[in-house]
This record gives sequence, C-alpha cells and structure tokens, in this order.
Amino acid sequence: MSTRIIMLKATSIVLTLFTASLLFNSNAQATIVEFQTNHGNFRVNLFDQATPQTVENFLGYVDTAAYQNTIIHRSVDVEDENGEVKDFIIQGGAYVFPDQLPLTEVASNGPILNEPVYSNVRGTIAMAKLGGDPNSASSQWFFNLGDNSASLDPQNGGFTVFGQVIDGGMETVDTLAAFPTFAFGGALASLPLANYTDDDFGDEVTPGAENFLIVEAIVVVDNNVNSAANLSPVTNTSINDDGGTLSWAVVLLLTLVSLRRRFK
Repeated sequence: MSTRIIMLKATSIVLTLFTASLLFNSNAQATIVEFQTNHGNFRVNLFDQATPQTVENFLGYVDTAAYQNTIIHRSVDVEDENGEVKDFIIQGGAYVFPDQLPLTEVASNGPILNEPVYSNVRGTIAMAKLGGDPNSASSQWFFNLGDNSASLDPQNGGFTVFGQVIDGGMETVDTLAAFPTFAFGGALASLPLANYTDDDFGDEVTPGAENFLIVEAIVVVDNNVNSAANLSPVTNTSINDDGGTLSWAVVLLLTLVSLRRRFK
C-alpha cells in the first residue's frame, strides 16, 4: 500500500473521529472514589469512558495507595477583570507527609496522553501538568473551585477533566480551600495550613500533622461503569489549534479501544 493511500486513510479516520466528537454524548460513565481527608470526606465520579487513560492512570495510584497521606500543597486565588478575588484551584497528589518531615514525593508512573474532553468548571477534578507540554500529567490533580473554563480549557492543549465532585462534596472542598496559605517557596509557594498563623510563619514554626491538609486515603466505593449516567459534564469547546483536533481524535480512539476491551 502506497504512503499516499495510507496518509489518505489516516486523514479520513481523523476526520471521521472529529465529526463523531461533535456528536459525542456528554453523559459520562464512571467509577466513584472517595477522598478521605482530615477535614472531611467527599466523593468524585470519574469519567472512565470519556477519559480512559487518565482514569486508569489515577486509579493506578489509588490501587497502590500512593495517595495515602498526601497533602493539599497548593491553594490559589485569582483576581478577575473587576479586581474581585475569587477561588481558583486546590492541588494535590504530589507530596506525602509520612507523619514527620521531610515531605516525600509521590513516585511518578510517567506522563500520560492529554484527554481534553470536558470543561474546567466548578466542581471538576483535572490533571496538573508542565507548562508548554500538554502530555506531561502524571500524579498531580486539582479541583476547580470556580468556572475556570475561559483560562484553562484552551491553555496548553486543555487541562484534562476526568471527574466531578458529587453528593454535595464541594462543601468539603470549599472548606479545604478556605484555609490560609503561606509562601514556603518552590512548589509550596501557596501552601494551605490549618491552625497556623502569620506569627507562626514569621517565627519559622515547622508545620506538623495538625497543620497540613491531609488526604488520608482515596478509595473506590463504586466501580459500576454506569454510575455517572445521570451526570451531564460540560464539553470543552475551547481547545486551540495546536493539537486540539488531533487530541479529540486520539481521545475518541482511546474510548473506542476501551469499550472494545470491556465488552469483547
């Protein structure tokens, strides 16, 4: 088969998948996991079918208890065009607090393919990644505290949203986001801490178990793939041209492969 024919067939497949993406049903199917923290628990529906590689990656860390005793290491506010400060994200999945300092890093399973299907609206969980590299996500995730679609959906190929907080769990997420932050430098430049004051920071008091916001465990509570059938996540329609169309095609191809493996 000639190279030209192969390229034409590949182009046809991409166009077919992209067309299908426009008709893609936004009703997701998912596994439910529970985040168990030292400030309350909440549940998240994962979008297994729409973001299969991302969910598989996340559950790989869950299954090996890699997220046990990790901390929320970043909490960020943003200022809107009117000068009003609004909650932006809280981020975790990077550092473990093993009952005493120093913190240890979560061992990475390597980067994964970006799957920018859904929008970064309030209540969603998405993968963190390196700037300028859409396919660099590994263990770190963040929760969108507001509608961040305008800034995050088109940025860096889109940030992969792979789940949604359910059953009123955003009340607990908002509690985590409400703690004050302290600039310890580096990746901990916006570290949220409980029972810790500006005076403590000024006196260089070392944070401990009573201060860190700790994800004690993340556990699967429902692995029924139809658990999110009643959810209607918002589709990301803002992906820019540097890989957006191809990303949609790859994501849909991965979804079809996932379905084929599940039902064969």
